[in-house]
Amino acid sequence: MSYLSRRQALLAGVAAAAVGVGVVGPASAQAAGDRVRRIVLLSDTQGAQPQAFQAAQLIAQVWRQLGLEVEVRPTARQQHSQIVWFERERWDTTMWRMVGRPERSDPDELVFNLFHSSTAPRGFNFVGFTSPEYDRIAEQQRQTVDPAARQQLIRQAQAIVSREAPYAFLVHPNTLQAFNQQVWNPASIVTQKGVGIRNFWTFVGAEPRGAQRTMIINSGTVLQGIHPLWIAGAPDSWMNELIWDRLVRIGPDGLPQPWAAESFRFTNDTTVDVTIRAGMTFHDGRPVTLDDVMYSFDIASNEKAPMFRPFMADVERMERTGERSLRFHLRRANAAFATTTLGRVFIVPRAQWEPVLAGLQGRADTLENVRDQPMVGSGPFRMVRARLNEEVVIERNPNHWAAPKFDRLVLRVIPNAEAVIGMMRSGELNLLAEYQGDPDVLEQLGRQTPAIRVTQETDIGMEYLAFNNRRPPFNNPAFRAALSAAIDRDQLINAAWGGFAVRSVSHVSPALPFWNAADMPAPRTGVAVAREMLASAGFVLVQGRLHYAAGTTETLRPGE
Repeated sequence: MSYLSRRQALLAGVAAAAVGVGVVGPASAQAAGDRVRRIVLLSDTQGAQPQAFQAAQLIAQVWRQLGLEVEVRPTARQQHSQIVWFERERWDTTMWRMVGRPERSDPDELVFNLFHSSTAPRGFNFVGFTSPEYDRIAEQQRQTVDPAARQQLIRQAQAIVSREAPYAFLVHPNTLQAFNQQVWNPASIVTQKGVGIRNFWTFVGAEPRGAQRTMIINSGTVLQGIHPLWIAGAPDSWMNELIWDRLVRIGPDGLPQPWAAESFRFTNDTTVDVTIRAGMTFHDGRPVTLDDVMYSFDIASNEKAPMFRPFMADVERMERTGERSLRFHLRRANAAFATTTLGRVFIVPRAQWEPVLAGLQGRADTLENVRDQPMVGSGPFRMVRARLNEEVVIERNPNHWAAPKFDRLVLRVIPNAEAVIGMMRSGELNLLAEYQGDPDVLEQLGRQTPAIRVTQETDIGMEYLAFNNRRPPFNNPAFRAALSAAIDRDQLINAAWGGFAVRSVSHVSPALPFWNAADMPAPRTGVAVAREMLASAGFVLVQGRLHYAAGTTETLRPGE
């Protein structure tokens, strides 16, 4: 059976099951409060992210069996991000993803930033989850240097999130990528654990086998912005990592290694000495000074940089210790500091960004809103042009100590998966950076075209459904847990991801086996289980519609 046929069959089965929503008699009606309002599930559009779009349809059909009225609202990426990220009181629930990035090989970013209450107002905790118990564990794991003890804390954090259900975790995709091995020496294409072949080390180290010296890659979604103080989506981050340097890079083995830092060393649990490389320059020819490096960490800690500020939470102060050396004094031990701070903050020119920051004082805008600045970094590539809806072109920086082995990298925005396959076949693309189409079609291309090598890697990242914990009924953990329990992950894997994914039960991927709580008991799932959970929480079915418990009212906003 083909991928599309599997999808259609599973959708038909779910639709048929939805007809069987039960009807509860008058006795239940007498004990009911307000009817639960219509739920709006935001989703990517089918063209941009077909797997997430398909999963949203399946989830909505299952929720309707619980007596809910559910509207799936496909939304273009830029509008989708605007609503979810900047209008945090507005939405109900949304399909979302955390992409696999090398710095997420240490789970601190996922454990702390996603769910610590300090990041709820403007940071990564956009669902507004708050739990003093969780905060304590998230803080403690940062301060625990012993790996075995820290492992237990991170597994405790996963258990709390499983119980409280701020998200409905869905899958960790098996990332499908490919490259043309007649264009690129296969020995120079690096596979990074949990990320795949589309990574920094491939981009700087790929060796041409012939006259073709331009790497042409794809993105299925438009870019939102190339910006060193804003963490946007996947393709945006690919460009950021190449244009701006970091003191530390995460190696293919998942461990931090010096980059713009010549060396870094923990002299004790709360003191880190760093020496920067000599002779670095920005793309405009100005030298990279220690003052630029220290300013980069200062601006990252500013309230006007809410995405980066959590990475700086444990930095008490910095001091210059030499012409090229500085010392970080930490407020407390931070086991992930090399990865999630030294390996996260981009080096920016102080002369460019200091007046920008000054101009934001007294205004509500943050640095994320500033999109008109020149893209001046010190990284191995420099900007040529950026048309975010169509194409981004960057070129080799010959002055870099690790200058790439090819001349240009072109990222083309191609939403259509069939077009991507055709362009790989014709050679218009020579590295498939991401693929959202039928996995069977890509595997067939690899079998039929000897030049194309297909790769697969379980992602550090995850696909999930986010509940807005600020808004009823999603402010009720029992309601969230019941809706999560209703979702059949195996069905999503087969119908939406074509079998190329693994079940997700937490925010730590099985691609990180040391940290992943693989022994955590799997929660009970199924529509019947979800109905029991809702009934236990006081929800009542009346004439096939779900109501709050007796005496519970909800004030609706206009249009709800």
